Amino acid sequence: MIEPPDIGAAAKTRALHANAAQEDSGRRNRTELMNRIPWYPLRFEPIYQYRPWGGRRLANVLSTPLPGDDERIGEAWLISDRDECLSRVADGPLAGQTIAELIRDSPQELLGASAAHWRRFPLLLKFLDVCDRLSVQVHPTDDQTAFLPQAESGKTEAWVVLHSGAAARVYAGLDPQITAEDLRQALATRTVADYLASFTPQIGDAVLLPAGTVHSLQDVVVFEVQQNSDVTFRLDDWDRIDAKTGRRRHLQVEQALACLTFPQGMITPVLPVVEAVWPVLRERLFLCEHFGVWRLHGGSSFPVGKLATARLLVCIEGGGTLVHDEAEFAFRKGEVLLLPAAIGLCRCQTPTTVTLLEISLPESPPP
Repeated sequence: MIEPPDIGAAAKTRALHANAAQEDSGRRNRTELMNRIPWYPLRFEPIYQYRPWGGRRLANVLSTPLPGDDERIGEAWLISDRDECLSRVADGPLAGQTIAELIRDSPQELLGASAAHWRRFPLLLKFLDVCDRLSVQVHPTDDQTAFLPQAESGKTEAWVVLHSGAAARVYAGLDPQITAEDLRQALATRTVADYLASFTPQIGDAVLLPAGTVHSLQDVVVFEVQQNSDVTFRLDDWDRIDAKTGRRRHLQVEQALACLTFPQGMITPVLPVVEAVWPVLRERLFLCEHFGVWRLHGGSSFPVGKLATARLLVCIEGGGTLVHDEAEFAFRKGEVLLLPAAIGLCRCQTPTTVTLLEISLPESPPP
């Protein structure tokens, strides 16, 4: 007996082919549209985050107002390519586009030669206002895959101190003799702070925190650059009650201890390397496999960015104008601009002194 054809299966197959064709057509249309739009320095809208340790001091760092009247704003995400928080272009022909959409539709124009290596934007940039104390925490390394959700990386990060309050403290690292058992006992007796290496930060201090470093902050405002990861294990949260929930936040002690690097010494501020003094003071703060950060300080007119390479600029003092292809693009304190690889070098012009952080992307993911 001859079986009748499965009409339902055939219809599903035709529908799948039709959807695939429609997606291909949509992708081609978007690419053609993007090709007709001239690239320019992309400014992104900040994304504000409540944190129980936050405050309102980011109003002094950003040029845009903070949400609410008394909400504790602990973080402003300046550029983020995470599903739960996607940065959007603030103005120009690409206004409203997310960073994910730009990478999807124009990876080469945005990222240049490194585009083949990245499914999403590799860095996450933030301002942090830590009025109370940040939890004592650890982030896993890239090779600690047992602690990383699928498609997540480890989390090496770095801070540049923008404000240091009367009770300011940076906790980073341990005495090299400290063991995991020492920390367990300290947790039981609520004396963890006695085991953390710490120092009083000064404005301008730059601190590199390799993944696996135990750390915390107190009474500071910092700029933070990190790998695009949101994996954090809390070792201790200072017995804090979250005012919004009325409860203590969860700890992940075993995971934190497993990811913490032993032995671990004290982390101190890096010594900036002066690369140029004219036409602008250019200091290299960090250069590791995950990112590079330079601090530019001066006025008048000077180049920023790199030919055929994506770079990020964060204005931490002053303001000015970027000039590209005879067009001018104004920026203010607290704003981030992405210079797509398609435009590369720009010129910064400012009538007064300005301080910028210029940030490079990793060329490829770690092996």
